[in-house]
Amino acid sequence: MPHAVVSERQRRRAKQLRQAMTRAETLLWRYLKANRMDGVGIRRQAPVGNYIADFVCFSSKLVIEVDGESHDFEERQKMDQRCDAFFAAEGFRVLRFTNEQVMSNLEGVVEAIRQAASAGARGSPPSLTLPHKGGGNTDTDQSNSTDKSRGRQP
Repeated sequence: MPHAVVSERQRRRAKQLRQAMTRAETLLWRYLKANRMDGVGIRRQAPVGNYIADFVCFSSKLVIEVDGESHDFEERQKMDQRCDAFFAAEGFRVLRFTNEQVMSNLEGVVEAIRQAASAGARGSPPSLTLPHKGGGNTDTDQSNSTDKSRGRQP
């Protein structure tokens, strides 16, 4: 897959975000990096167009976003919808998890990512039901985002 042109500004911003990941992003990255998800390559804080995805698997066209409390606000949710629409227009599927889901149910989050990545590699739609422990509506929770301003647009 040829590399897309990435501006120097986007490159610097992605590097800053890699150095300042949230606890949940760090935990998920350590797990994904250590276990290599069945040989599927996943990059963290990767530029895609004018956005920076928390995690992306280019071979499966999968974007994974880990969202904290700042994404509970209507304005941020609208920004997330625009971002998701961009990714979808580029052929990516987007999985969103809350920081809480990652911190309390890492194995379930990783399994949902594994299923989505393998389904993307086969070209079939994934089953994205997230097994979770102890309450919470995953449909609502997956629309939330990170605790810091991510600066995803230039």
